[in-house]
Amino acid sequence: MSTPLLTQVLARVEAAPHSAASLTLYALMLTLEREAAGCLFRLTKLRDLDPEGRRLAYALMERMACGDLLDDEWRTTMRRIEALIRDG
Repeated sequence: MSTPLLTQVLARVEAAPHSAASLTLYALMLTLEREAAGCLFRLTKLRDLDPEGRRLAYALMERMACGDLLDDEWRTTMRRIEALIRDG
């Protein structure tokens, strides 16, 4: 069963794979996967997002804070986003 959050993020990236918003969400997701490195993300990049995009970004951060990353759905979503950005 897919989570609404990842479905919504994927839908936004599908709509405009090379937009600043899509690339920002993708960068955030990549960063959240690297907890050992401190999940370093430049918060000023949130300015590239509209209010809905920021809501999704905050929800992704909350998912990381709850320790709910890197399940099969996350990995599948990331592979799909990477393909969209690469092949657009």
